[in-house]
Amino acid sequence: MAAENDKSRLDDAARAGWLYFIAGHTQDEIAKMLQVSRASAQRLVSLCLAERLITFRLEHPIAACMELAARLKQRFDLVHCEVVPADPAAPQAVAGIAERCANLLDSTLRSEMPVIVALGTGRAVRAAVERVTPIERPNHQIVSLVGNISADGSASFYDTVGRLADRTGARHYPMPLPFLMSSEDERNRMVRIEPIARVKAVAARADLRLVGIGQMDQKAQVHIDGFVTRDELFEMMRLGAIGEITGWAYDAKGRLLKAGTNKRLTSIPPEVPAKTTTIGAAVGAAKVPAIAAALSGGLINGLITDEATARAILER
Repeated sequence: MAAENDKSRLDDAARAGWLYFIAGHTQDEIAKMLQVSRASAQRLVSLCLAERLITFRLEHPIAACMELAARLKQRFDLVHCEVVPADPAAPQAVAGIAERCANLLDSTLRSEMPVIVALGTGRAVRAAVERVTPIERPNHQIVSLVGNISADGSASFYDTVGRLADRTGARHYPMPLPFLMSSEDERNRMVRIEPIARVKAVAARADLRLVGIGQMDQKAQVHIDGFVTRDELFEMMRLGAIGEITGWAYDAKGRLLKAGTNKRLTSIPPEVPAKTTTIGAAVGAAKVPAIAAALSGGLINGLITDEATARAILER
């Protein structure tokens, strides 16, 4: 009975949200339509938002954001660049860039022709996948760029390939390997086995790569998520690592390091320079050096970020 009541309340909330945000009715009008009090109508609209029963996409480009995107595109010769408004109350929040990444994924996945989408990992990419509009595209392929098993054997919560496949009905190809192997020789043997070679072959034909960009400092996400140890992180920092894409660490000039964890990493390395449309998604002051280096080194040829981050990159 409780489950039925919850479903009924969510149905009412979804109806109220549609009437308010899509049909444009006032809360007084919604109260009359649903035969509830105005306070109840207000609570239903709030519940609709809280439960993400309705989502929004910004359709009006903001002039300042467009100008920053144009400057970034010109400076770094990008094939794609979008800048979203910054949230002063939450400068590291990924909701804004996730919405634009989802829009990019939507437009790519709507194609009737078969397409291949390759995904990195991270909060922005995961949040974007959660916002993708469900669509049946069984002829598409979704492939992981990242070995998604950490040192303790657990899978990454931010693995995105299976989730996007659920939303599209597409065939998907996870990378069923530990993020790091115990040695370079072991890594070389593992990436040559036939199932992994097939995943790499699919990724090599990708029409779109969407990746997160991580900083390499004591708050590095690869360390927080348990993929590299504290000692491994500090070794990479001593070697000059400033950022990472799919785990591949690079220096301040965007050059992939040839030592440390990069020698044991199973993830598919970035193209240098990027030829496939490769979009980096990242925000925040702490990530500015990593984003700028990835742009300068040609590790990405597209960027989705926010105003504050874009300005900081252009001021460097």
